[in-house]
Amino acid sequence: MRNEVIRNKQGLTEKEFLKGYDADIYKKPSLTVDMLIFTVMDEEEENYRKLPEKTLKILLVKRGDHPYLGKWALPGGFVAVEESLDEAAFRVLRAETNIDDIYMEQLYTWGDVDRDPRTRVISSSYMALVDNSSLKVKAGNDEEDARWFEVQYNLLEEKKAAAERGYIYEQLVEIKLRNESDELSARIKITENPDGSVCREIIESEGIAFDHGKFIQYAIDRLRNKIEYTNLAFNLMPELFTLTELQQVYEVILGRELLAAAFRRKIASMVIETNQFTKDAGHRPSKLFKYNSAWRRDI
Repeated sequence: MRNEVIRNKQGLTEKEFLKGYDADIYKKPSLTVDMLIFTVMDEEEENYRKLPEKTLKILLVKRGDHPYLGKWALPGGFVAVEESLDEAAFRVLRAETNIDDIYMEQLYTWGDVDRDPRTRVISSSYMALVDNSSLKVKAGNDEEDARWFEVQYNLLEEKKAAAERGYIYEQLVEIKLRNESDELSARIKITENPDGSVCREIIESEGIAFDHGKFIQYAIDRLRNKIEYTNLAFNLMPELFTLTELQQVYEVILGRELLAAAFRRKIASMVIETNQFTKDAGHRPSKLFKYNSAWRRDI
């Protein structure tokens, strides 16, 4: 009945139950958000007549306190009681990049019991993509430095083994992160079981704090997958760009070269031609395009 009072086995209404509820019955883990902020930058090119190559870069911060003092980590922070996960992620993002209008998506929740030596910490990782021309990064209060690192993703080994109900697939992936003064690395073993579950294990880590090597590997896999069927790449582009620049961004993320003709057919409906041209010294003027905001992928 509409006005019926619902009671539990102890005869309590919801209001009575909540009034007497003891929130200290269960131990509470801490919760953090960790940000994988990617951008694409031009490499320095000595020959000004040659178009610069592009590199995929990720923002890392140097830890200024224990644990992992002096090592590099993803920007992050603890979630306050009054914050949602998304609110905490946006707060960290603004603190590191000084801008608000950035593409961001929640990636994965990491909950290994011993992943943080301080206490039980569960982390929700987020990926953000940004055009580097609008960035102005800075280190947070508990960090010594914030730097961009070039990302290299190498598949070292891949194998398949028969199991009782299918196959077990294993990959050994190496992540290398470099800037002008530091070189970091991690090797991650990825095991996909017949039931579809996936396990990631850090085999080796050099210079990267916590288990953040796994976060980076997972984010690159997601980025490579989604760029094939979404408009994700355009979050890394300025408002106006050449088709060659757009193709370079696709190539640096996918880790392979693309045929120009096939690529331009694929993205034809995603871009709009403008009446503007590049004005770079030493290069022939190239037509500039912009993202077609009316584009929707075929379902």
